Amino acid sequence: MRRNRIAVLAATAIALGAAAAPAIAAPAASHVSVQPAGKTADKAADKAADKAAALRKAIDGLPDGAATAAQVRYKDKDLRWSGASGEADVRTHTPAKGDERFRAGSITKTFTAAVALQLVHEGKLDLDGTVQHYLQGLLPAHYPDVKVGQLLNYTSGLPGGDTRGTPKTPDWDKGRYTTWDHRALVQAGFGKPMEFTPGTQQHYSNIGYSVLGLLIEKATGRTYEQELRDRVINRAGLKDTYSPGTGFRIKGRHTHGYEALKNADGTTRLVDTTEWDQSETWASGDLITTTADLDRFVSALFAGRIVPQQELKLMFTVPQVPQYENGKPAVYGSGLARVQLTKGGPVYWGKTGSRYGYLNGFAATQDGKQSLIYSVNSTDAKRENVSPDSRIGRIIAAGIGTPSA
Repeated sequence: MRRNRIAVLAATAIALGAAAAPAIAAPAASHVSVQPAGKTADKAADKAADKAAALRKAIDGLPDGAATAAQVRYKDKDLRWSGASGEADVRTHTPAKGDERFRAGSITKTFTAAVALQLVHEGKLDLDGTVQHYLQGLLPAHYPDVKVGQLLNYTSGLPGGDTRGTPKTPDWDKGRYTTWDHRALVQAGFGKPMEFTPGTQQHYSNIGYSVLGLLIEKATGRTYEQELRDRVINRAGLKDTYSPGTGFRIKGRHTHGYEALKNADGTTRLVDTTEWDQSETWASGDLITTTADLDRFVSALFAGRIVPQQELKLMFTVPQVPQYENGKPAVYGSGLARVQLTKGGPVYWGKTGSRYGYLNGFAATQDGKQSLIYSVNSTDAKRENVSPDSRIGRIIAAGIGTPSA
């Protein structure tokens, strides 16, 4: 399956610009709700007002050639802010209100990690237990032992498969209604050798979490979707979050996703990517949610109401190994990424996620007192380049700061 890019919030200023702007309507007015968290001194109130204005400015002016809509939530001790801008559907010009569902992409991994860590706490899975023990015959016989804990923190070394092309290839969206068998999805890349000895490096990819989906089903005798619903979604009181399984539509009110593609004459067209069978990402990226539900989830998770404290520590523990791609220190714990935008600055923990037409993320301090959640309907959500001047970059800068050069 296609490997997702390393996506740390410090570097999620994705370059969204298209070569030629699609023919879409004028920007819709932003919808903003500012709620002081309590009585504050004048200085704190002024600071909160400045931050609210910066967040509002960061999302205004949509749709444009780079994005069609944005939804953002922010909170700290002095401010609770939510806003939306742009159009949930550019065909009907329906304004985004801020409570629409969207495809969360790899934010799903944080949810999957929460389920797996609950099973570890209950003794149904062991961090040192191997995939070969739990799922006999899944991995090639010549692969070394791969542990559950290594799946969680991306140090398994398992190679991922490629399920389809990119927007640069003519048939990139031909498989949008294809339903993948979960076991076949996992094994799609197993004609390749291991990337590295398990536990020695960290490589962010989907493969480990697809295997975790199979492990969850094996350990419980129930579907991944049932376990996710009962163990996380219901426990956190999430009203608009679900795993779609093989369903290719988004239920209820939602933002549409679009991909900007070039025509032969150099102009640009928008392709609606909303309908898509997400079985190709499954436990690593199929979640549908809202910014309000993500806010509730992050608050409950960080407070220890989803994963028991002993196992929760693993989500905030980054292994002392180098990254596979560049040799820099690892940045991911189990389902969360460590983010420090400036040397000596506050540490945030979060996760990004993207599907075609959707670019999302959350970041919060470990005590949960400050958090930023966003969903942007980028028209180039899978692009690898980064830019601090992009829509995402401006949202992050307005909420939690600008990365050091």
